[in-house]
Amino acid sequence: MTRRWVHWLPAAVVPALVGVSGLVGTLTAGATAQLPERSPEQVLAMVAGSTTRALSGTVAQSSSLGLPALPSGLTVGSTDAATVLGLLTGSHTARVYVDGPTNVRVQVLEQLAERDVVRHGSDVWTYDSSTGTVAHLTIPTGSSAARVATPSDAPTAGEVPTPGELAGRLLAALDPSSQITVGRDTRVAGRSVYDLVLTPRTADTLVGSVAIAVDSGTGVPLRVQVFARGQEAPAFSVGFTSVSFAAPAPEVFDFVPPAGAVVHERSLPATGALPDRGSAAAPTGPRVAGAGTAATIPTISGSGWATVLRLPAGTLQAGTTAEPLIGQLTHAVPGGRALTTSLVSVLITPEGSVLVSAVPVERLEALAEGR
Repeated sequence: MTRRWVHWLPAAVVPALVGVSGLVGTLTAGATAQLPERSPEQVLAMVAGSTTRALSGTVAQSSSLGLPALPSGLTVGSTDAATVLGLLTGSHTARVYVDGPTNVRVQVLEQLAERDVVRHGSDVWTYDSSTGTVAHLTIPTGSSAARVATPSDAPTAGEVPTPGELAGRLLAALDPSSQITVGRDTRVAGRSVYDLVLTPRTADTLVGSVAIAVDSGTGVPLRVQVFARGQEAPAFSVGFTSVSFAAPAPEVFDFVPPAGAVVHERSLPATGALPDRGSAAAPTGPRVAGAGTAATIPTISGSGWATVLRLPAGTLQAGTTAEPLIGQLTHAVPGGRALTTSLVSVLITPEGSVLVSAVPVERLEALAEGR
């Protein structure tokens, strides 16, 4: 994972904001650190060459996207929408444990509640204490999710890039869309870090810059901060507040369903398919027409920081925009209804198409109209 994270970062800013938003809290900047000077290539080489396989710590995330506040007492009919909204606007802290690629545990700690995701070998468990429900699935042997790289997967001698060579390739891939610099040395979770700063070369994005704090001793990224254009404070930030690189105790990854919990057995969906929305394995929320079919295959336009993800007409069922939550979060625009934040814009057209990007909403309106 550490060898790929820089390559896809610009094009995945929007999905990343949703994918990592299960960990939310408040970060506090640490004191400055005095480290030997390093170039962006050297910092990238540290990340690419990291051999760290185990760690544990507390992760916190802050989010100041400028989302409108919902009035108290509003009934949220969509579990999915309520969850996403809570993750983007709420405050959460998580404990993270990692020991190799197949032993991972994340505990999201909330007031009087806890949510767990545990992978131990081929077993994956999720638990939500607020509902008392447990889900379990077994990853089949030989599946892509279960497969772990082995020495036989390695390229032949002469094809294996050194960390420095790999860093150079990453820098070359990013350079057309981003200016990459090393900012002021600082401290995160009590450790000295290099601050790798990616600044978009285009003015067509809402993102002003992204700062990645890289541990000076291990090369592990410890914090990511996303700054909206024209703002000094991060609009989105996730990182460790405490961290240890010792292997967690093995029993951390042993999960036993609590007494009285309802356990749902799940299975991995077939390639290109989604779970039946009516099954216990599927989340509740607004139905997506034709989910898992070619009718909802997203399209991509633009590039780099101005990439736009578009789900085609009919993605949302008629009447979705009339839901109280959607009506409260969005406002009417010439092209439909829009959700605008400091980093992300979402446009829902009357035909049920959805456009998402880190660009001003006017750009999405133009694309929806074919301009």
